[in-house]
Amino acid sequence: MIGATGKGKERSNIQLHLMVFPALVLLALFYYWPMLGIAIAFQKFKPVHGMLGSEWIGFENFIYVFNLPTFGQVLWNTVVIACMKIVSSLVLPILVALLLNELRRERFKRTVQTMIYLPHFLSWIILGGILIDILSPSTGIVNKLLAGLGIQPIYFLGDNRWFRFVIVGSDQWKEFGFNTIVYLAALTGINSTLYEAAVIDGASRLRQTWHVTLPGMAPIIVLMATLSLGQILNAGFEQVFNLYHPSVYETGDIIDTFIYRIGIEEAQYSVATAVGLFRSAISFLFLSAAYWLAYRLVNYRIF
Repeated sequence: MIGATGKGKERSNIQLHLMVFPALVLLALFYYWPMLGIAIAFQKFKPVHGMLGSEWIGFENFIYVFNLPTFGQVLWNTVVIACMKIVSSLVLPILVALLLNELRRERFKRTVQTMIYLPHFLSWIILGGILIDILSPSTGIVNKLLAGLGIQPIYFLGDNRWFRFVIVGSDQWKEFGFNTIVYLAALTGINSTLYEAAVIDGASRLRQTWHVTLPGMAPIIVLMATLSLGQILNAGFEQVFNLYHPSVYETGDIIDTFIYRIGIEEAQYSVATAVGLFRSAISFLFLSAAYWLAYRLVNYRIF
């Protein structure tokens, strides 16, 4: 009986493996096979000669990139923008989740949730066009309001002093509503008897939030903060690419847009691959550290 049962399980597992097989083939073809192309980071790659016929030059591409006068600024911009996004993506969704949790009218609560979730499903091409219209120094509604207050028009997307704040603010406009889902889920897991005990002790709503709600959310907050370390070199290519231009390279040029310009526009494929490999290696280290910290702090593990 045991042997028959074991054979039955093996047969059912074979069927499941066959179902997964096409997805594994696609994963290998479109994710792992192209990774062999990182070899051109160590070559003086010429498309006519191909990867096998191009000259091997070792780490010269990396040395060339690190000696570029603009690379340090690009790396700094990436880290600054990514850190600003990480901090704001923790603070704002938590605040909104706490506010939504206080709403008692379910219909109104669902309406607010739908409205703040909606931008997440729009691409940066659409949102970029909306932002350009809203922030236009001549016809944008924001500058018209500023003009009504006697303030000179501000070129938000063309001024290095404002560009990073526009990037971070618009990123939160798009994503904060969707990120609140995680924290709203964490709120549902808090034991309601803790609130009842706090009420008996005479705690106000603010005291309940401080002493019951936030401690109850603490594990998921720590987990999200820790895992976000893996995004330290991901400042958002699609967003920046749709909003930036040469006048804001000083504060808005990031590693991904730098790779795009060198690799696609200037056709320096080896150099662009070297920068991409450097970025991936650093991201891998941060991601590994993030998962280690998540395991140590909140006992979170993938496997």
